[in-house]
Amino acid sequence: MPSTRDPRSPDTPALPLGDETEAPAPADGIRATGDKPHYLGHRQRLRDRFLADPDALPDYELLELLLFLAQPRGDVKPLAKRLLARFGSFAEVVTADPVRLREVKGTGDAAVAALKTAEAAATRLLRSQLREQPVLSSWDRLLDYCRAAMAFRETEQVRILFLDTKNRLIADELQQKGTVNHTPVYPREVVRRALELHATALILVHNHPSGDPTPSKADIQMTLQIRNAAHAVGVSVHDHVIVGRGGHVSFKAQGLL
Repeated sequence: MPSTRDPRSPDTPALPLGDETEAPAPADGIRATGDKPHYLGHRQRLRDRFLADPDALPDYELLELLLFLAQPRGDVKPLAKRLLARFGSFAEVVTADPVRLREVKGTGDAAVAALKTAEAAATRLLRSQLREQPVLSSWDRLLDYCRAAMAFRETEQVRILFLDTKNRLIADELQQKGTVNHTPVYPREVVRRALELHATALILVHNHPSGDPTPSKADIQMTLQIRNAAHAVGVSVHDHVIVGRGGHVSFKAQGLL
C-alpha cells in the first residue's frame, strides 16, 4: 500500500486518517511527568478539595478555579496571586472594573469574563433570594445583596429598591453612577419611576468607595429631598442604606429618616 504524504510538506508523511495530535504545551517552564503536565494533577486536586469543602480554599485558590475556565492549560496560580496583590481580596478582584483587571499582566478577555461571571452569579442569586419574601422581614439578605452588588465599587452608585404594598421587591434599579465621592440623584426622577412601577415604597442604597459608610451632609440632604417628594405622591421611603468596605449605615437606625 503506498504511503500517504502531506501535500503541504512533500518530505513528511501525513498522519493516518482519524489520528489527531494535541498542540504542544506552552514552553513556559511547566514541569511535566511523562506526557502529562504537572498542572493537570494540581487542577484535579484543587477541584477535589473544593468539592469536599468549598469554604476551606484560600482566596488565591478560589481565583485559580475561576481562571481554569479562562485558561484551559498552564499554571494560573501566579496570575491569581498578582490579582490579589493588586486588589486585596477575592471580593475586590471579582468586583473590579474590567479596565483595571486588564492592567494586571496575564488578564485577558477570557479571564475578565470568568471573574465577572462569578460576580454576576453571586448578585443574581442574592437578588433572587430577596424576592422570595417581604424585604423588611429579610433585612440581613438585603444587606448581603447590597454589599455584594456595591460595597467594593470604585465609584459611587445609587440603587433604588421599589416595593409594592406588601413590601415585596418590584424592581431593583441602578439610578446613577458618579465619581469617587459624588453621585447626582434627582428626586423628580425617582418619584416618576416609582409612579411608573406603581410602587408604594422604596429603599435607597448607595456606596462609599472610601470604605467609610458614614453619611455626609450631602447624603442627608438628598435623602430628605427624596423623602419629601415621594411623600407628596403617597410613596414611603423606608430607609437609606450606605454600604462600604467597612460596613453599612442605616439612616432609619441612626434616626436620620
